[in-house]
Amino acid sequence: MTDAQQQYRLSPEQLYHRSELQRFDFATTADLKALSTTIGQERALQAIEFGVSMPHCSFNLYVMGSTGLGRHTLVREALQEHADKAVNPSDWCYITNFQRPHTPQILQLPAGTARRLRADLRQLISDLLVAIPAAFQGDEYQRRHTEIMENLKHEEETATQELGRLAAERSIVLLRGPTGFTLTPQKDKQILSPEQFNALPKEEKEKFLIALEEMKDKLKETMSKVPEWQHKAQNRLRDLDRETMKLTVTQFMAELERKYREFPSVLSHLADIKAEMIENADQFRNPDGDGEQNSSPDDPAFRRYGINILVDNAETHGAPVVFEDNPTYQNLIGRIEHVAHMGTLHTDFTLIKAGALHQANGGFLILDADKVLLKPFAWEGLKRVLAAQEIRIESVERQLSLVSTISLEPQPIPIHLKVVLIGSRRLFYLLKAHDPEFSLLFKVAADFSEELPRENDNELLYARLIATLQHREGLRRIDRDGVGRIIEYSARRAWDSDKLSLHMGDLVDLLREADYQAAQGKSDTVRRDHIQAAIDAQAHRASQLQEQLWEEMLKGVLRIDTSGSQLAQVNGLTFLQLGDYSFGAPTRITATARLGSGELIDIERESEQGGPVHSKGVMILTSYLAERYAKHQPLSLSASLVFEQTYSHVEGDSASAAELCALISAMADVPIRQTLAITGSINQHGQMQAIGGVCEKIEGFFDLCHKRGLSGKQGVIIPRANVRHLMLKQALVDAAADGRFHIYAVDHVEQALGLLTGLPAGVPDGNGIFPEGSVNHLVQMRLAEWIALRQHYASPVTATEK
Repeated sequence: MTDAQQQYRLSPEQLYHRSELQRFDFATTADLKALSTTIGQERALQAIEFGVSMPHCSFNLYVMGSTGLGRHTLVREALQEHADKAVNPSDWCYITNFQRPHTPQILQLPAGTARRLRADLRQLISDLLVAIPAAFQGDEYQRRHTEIMENLKHEEETATQELGRLAAERSIVLLRGPTGFTLTPQKDKQILSPEQFNALPKEEKEKFLIALEEMKDKLKETMSKVPEWQHKAQNRLRDLDRETMKLTVTQFMAELERKYREFPSVLSHLADIKAEMIENADQFRNPDGDGEQNSSPDDPAFRRYGINILVDNAETHGAPVVFEDNPTYQNLIGRIEHVAHMGTLHTDFTLIKAGALHQANGGFLILDADKVLLKPFAWEGLKRVLAAQEIRIESVERQLSLVSTISLEPQPIPIHLKVVLIGSRRLFYLLKAHDPEFSLLFKVAADFSEELPRENDNELLYARLIATLQHREGLRRIDRDGVGRIIEYSARRAWDSDKLSLHMGDLVDLLREADYQAAQGKSDTVRRDHIQAAIDAQAHRASQLQEQLWEEMLKGVLRIDTSGSQLAQVNGLTFLQLGDYSFGAPTRITATARLGSGELIDIERESEQGGPVHSKGVMILTSYLAERYAKHQPLSLSASLVFEQTYSHVEGDSASAAELCALISAMADVPIRQTLAITGSINQHGQMQAIGGVCEKIEGFFDLCHKRGLSGKQGVIIPRANVRHLMLKQALVDAAADGRFHIYAVDHVEQALGLLTGLPAGVPDGNGIFPEGSVNHLVQMRLAEWIALRQHYASPVTATEK
């Protein structure tokens, strides 16, 4: 191994940050004290505490972070802690508006009161359905009813008798028939037939005719008074009915009025019910019209006397915490249902149904932000409620003016609640930028941390977190070495050896799978090998495409060299993400260089396979070439770069160091060792910059080399800034410890050039000349040669030369 290789080579200890749990005295998770709250989320918890404690209505919360951090669980626990200390919210009901039936009114009652009131009103109806018919059939009512009817009959008979007397004085007979009264002349107390009447003398006949006309007028006058007598009798009967109803209803309602005397709104509604019942006695006297009483409080005619309990908090302890998993417009705002009857749709106040906002009123409502935004009209409806501080139930069709049919217009319900949206950071900033109302309504952001610093005693805290989750899930205890392996795996998941991932979902899944592995091994304790078996099983289930890629490389279909040296060819490293599974793989990068005018062709960009960040990386390395080799002269170069055998989109700048090395190799005619791979981005001064997925990339090249056979010369070059991110798999660490594979960390691309070519990069002297035998000297000489050739071809041709 050369001095340069020894200088940049990382030790096995730098490749894997082992847990330090041996400092702590416990054998298994059973010896660890469970956590009372989560760890690492102090910032988010403070924001939640502030948001729910602020009394102002616009301080609703947006909880952001990636999936799997346990946001829903932690938010629910934090809100429940506040809810348990709060007073029970009110019951909310809708009642009939007897003056305007299409606008039901709200009734707010203390928790549990609505249920009792509904039962009491139902019992009242049941009692009245029995008592009222009995009252109308009672002796007193029947006596007074008979008296009124007899008075009417007496008036009619008196008038009839008086007419008969007046008619008799005029020799006229008043006859009552089925169709009314008839006036007929008589003589000697005998009714004259038409023939007899016509045979009378003229004077006598005229006398009868005059008498008949007089009696007709008197009959008309008397008959005109009959409707008035009947109307007076009906009014007296109606007054009797009202009096009877009032006495009966008042008697039965008195207890209710005493029971609810502390609630003016209830007393007002009871007064409206009483007045409505008094005016509708027939409904209770004989609802079925057959003389039999078969009705019940559930009949449609009596539903209007009840209440529709929209929100029943009788069994709620403290403030409600509601999570709506399907936040459609109707599920949030509520709806008015209809029933079909004889081909038409009918509705009433009892068919008004509550939404999640009603259920959470007085407490907290948790929603997934992306689901709310995806449901039509839900987001606008939610903002309208929060801005107006009231819930107005109306159908979407009415809002869009798609229907003009008469429907209910329930009185809006005032709200006092906090809405908590849970979503991603990207969605939060999009809403901030594009929805002005969002910032006015959601003023508190709770940002969940992704990692926990691996410092001080945080490993012990993490071990206690593992013990807490293990106990909560009812899993087998885990020994200390197994806990250590979980901690190391969490550092790998955090992509930083000095941090631990706080993704609770992944952690719980690993614990469950490790418990399964222990069960398969008939062990009552989860050990390190069970944890590793679970990790390996997860990778194996998702690695089929990765194995197919290795197969293509081993068969030579995908051309990747891991031995020898090649000119203008370097092994770059790519990172592939397939769902939750990610892995790295080597890729061949080649370059060409020739005389030209400073053009650098990025074939990926020209073929529209390269993304903007990749194109930016190529432009940066072009600037580096100009700054390094062409400060005082033209860059007489035409070059091209390409990722060989790639047929999909290429993005990112992590291959810019590899591309530069391939290009300098082409310019200097210096071959590159194929036993090495390189990853890292560069700036315009050639400094190596950190990249993502460094562990996966290193392991990708190691796996290929391992399958072909490790020679002891193979390795990977990475930016030194990535050393802190290394948490490599055990097989690779063991190979590095045995000297069969090497990881090199460099700060500058020229240090990588020295490792790749075996030649020093070279440092220029005071005149800008690089020392002989260096890579930069070879590049400098090649550029000088190309400049001379360019000048030669550009000079005028002399006559002698012709």
